[in-house]
Amino acid sequence: MVTFLPSRPGRLADVPSFDRAIGGAESNVACALAAAGHTAKWVGRVGADGFGDHLTEAIGAYGVDTSAVQRDPTRPTGIYFRTASDRSTDAHEVAYYRTGSAASAMSKGTADMAAIHSGRILHLSGITAALSPDCLSLLTALTAPAPHRPLISFDVNYRAGLWPTQSQAGATLLTLARGADLVFVGEDEAEEAWGITGGPTAIRAALPEPHVLVVKAGSQGATAFESARPTHPHPPTDGRGRAGGCPPAAAGVSTRSPFQATDSTPDRGRIPPGAHPTHPHGEGERTTAHKPHTPRQGDQTTARHPTDTITFVPALQVDVVAPVGAGDAFAAGFLSATLRGLPPRARLRHGHLMAAATLTDPGDLGAPPTRDHADRLAALDDDAWGTLRLGPGWTHPADRAQEEVPTP
Repeated sequence: MVTFLPSRPGRLADVPSFDRAIGGAESNVACALAAAGHTAKWVGRVGADGFGDHLTEAIGAYGVDTSAVQRDPTRPTGIYFRTASDRSTDAHEVAYYRTGSAASAMSKGTADMAAIHSGRILHLSGITAALSPDCLSLLTALTAPAPHRPLISFDVNYRAGLWPTQSQAGATLLTLARGADLVFVGEDEAEEAWGITGGPTAIRAALPEPHVLVVKAGSQGATAFESARPTHPHPPTDGRGRAGGCPPAAAGVSTRSPFQATDSTPDRGRIPPGAHPTHPHGEGERTTAHKPHTPRQGDQTTARHPTDTITFVPALQVDVVAPVGAGDAFAAGFLSATLRGLPPRARLRHGHLMAAATLTDPGDLGAPPTRDHADRLAALDDDAWGTLRLGPGWTHPADRAQEEVPTP
């Protein structure tokens, strides 16, 4: 969909002009993965109009394969306007114009299923499920158990304004998440959509099915739960090196199964089996020794679910320019590291780094760091990671003075 960014802060009623850009959760992920060097395909539906031309051309310019994007001659390309403020604040406003859009006409009958299943990872979003009954039917089919399906990545992306009721949204999103192999959800989303409080472990208890669950806590950090055995019936190991989405995105370069990665330091920060997990915001959670435990980045514990390993990594200090799109960027960074076979700690760090690239850019998409640059930062020790501060331009070699790693 086409995004209109405000020329200055303020209410939508007061902003005099807007700049056109590309937006949409799945296409954002596809663009970020392509920019990071992966092969990505976006499968979607846009209008046979100027905005549709702009979307396909702009997304294609990132290196994303748009050959499977369908053009609808009777429905327009979806658009939305937003303010510059943080989505979590009361001042944030979004005006969606997606009812009756071309994307809302996606269905099992119109979608290119061969293109959708052509990749190693299929990334989906809860936003698409809210567009129409046909879209929901399509996502329900894509997350249903099936032989030889790609690895299904699902970002909950709860947007209250797109759903008729909160109860319908909650039930639908929970069902879709339970059918996925890898799920991204924010603590705030889990509370708003599902009424779940109590932090990541409470969310995992309600959502035990995915092989990997990533719970985001905004500027605090993110926690990854990974079960010992993938629930994915046929993990993709053919090394086709591409991914697809509907209207998703995905990517692939590693010839290894994404879930075969092992931590090079498996005992680092590990609590003995049977110990209760801890959470950076939780109170009263203790180890088996009954001593308070404050998680450190990279900490891995055995979850209450005996087959789970939990890894927490704090977010970076970032000079935020605009917060919109950071969740999509985090997902792209995590998926990129997953495709490369990196361990959980590195996947979370790459998620934070990709998010920082978007947070320091005014649009929904920020230029990602080079792979060497990201790998160097992801390999920092805990103290250096904790003091790293990133500002606008940090991903550009000429502007890396904005990247600060204070030393004694």
